[in-house]
Amino acid sequence: MKRIVLFIATNLAVMLVLSIVLSLLGIGRPGSGSELQLGSLLAFSLVVGFTGAIFSLLISKPMAKWSTGARVIDNPSNSTELWLVNTVRTLSERAGIGMPEVAVYPGDPNAFATGAFKNSALVAVSTGLLESMNRDEVEAVLGHEVAHIANGDMVTMTLIQGVTNTFVVFLARIVGFFVDNMLNKGNEERRGPGIGYMVTVFVCEIVFGLVASLIVAWFSRQREFRADAGSARLLGSTVPMQHALARLNGVEPGSLPQSFAASGISSGRGGWGALFSTHPPFEERIAALRSVQS
Repeated sequence: MKRIVLFIATNLAVMLVLSIVLSLLGIGRPGSGSELQLGSLLAFSLVVGFTGAIFSLLISKPMAKWSTGARVIDNPSNSTELWLVNTVRTLSERAGIGMPEVAVYPGDPNAFATGAFKNSALVAVSTGLLESMNRDEVEAVLGHEVAHIANGDMVTMTLIQGVTNTFVVFLARIVGFFVDNMLNKGNEERRGPGIGYMVTVFVCEIVFGLVASLIVAWFSRQREFRADAGSARLLGSTVPMQHALARLNGVEPGSLPQSFAASGISSGRGGWGALFSTHPPFEERIAALRSVQS
């Protein structure tokens, strides 16, 4: 739950900071008096909504390597590294994508895929994952990550995040505009938005941002089911992925930097926390694979 809260808080913080900076520069104000300038407001909202998401995507590979201490396997130094590279190459060829960089990093069981482009992505696995799983299970996890790349999930989630952020910024300012006009009705000397506008926008961005997080989290959970199914297709069976998920269900997945924690392995929570979770529970994912098998 802590990681979910941090994920939501980080995204809200980025939007709020960009909004405040641009507003101080006089950019993105909805208009004055009774005039609502929807065109300029939408352009402002698009800039705020997409800037952070696209920038994060473009720097995702170097940031992932730096923040996890991942070492890219350029020249395999042992049989395990050679097997990893060959397995990812085989899976990538089956998926019809370019060979990703393959990396290993120290830590508890986890793995992730990241990168802005399908044909130049990164697949990384932790030492803990290699030590706690057999090769069939590791291959299933690698298939899951390759499926993420083949499905274009990194770009898709960036676009979804950008669109939802845009609507949050846009709608918050429209609400703020009307609230401000109501509070200052009859005040002909007013020039530009007042305190009512600023407070309303701040509150609405937080409230709408929480709603947007529900939408993004839902899409993220669906992408996990698709990647599980994609791994099964690449391996020709759902069994290895079922076994891998069952194994992961018995250990505590290693933590990842918050900026791309949604790309790693984790199990969703029950109750209200499930609505904000980027991953479904392992039990649901195993059940989905069994239903495909049957």
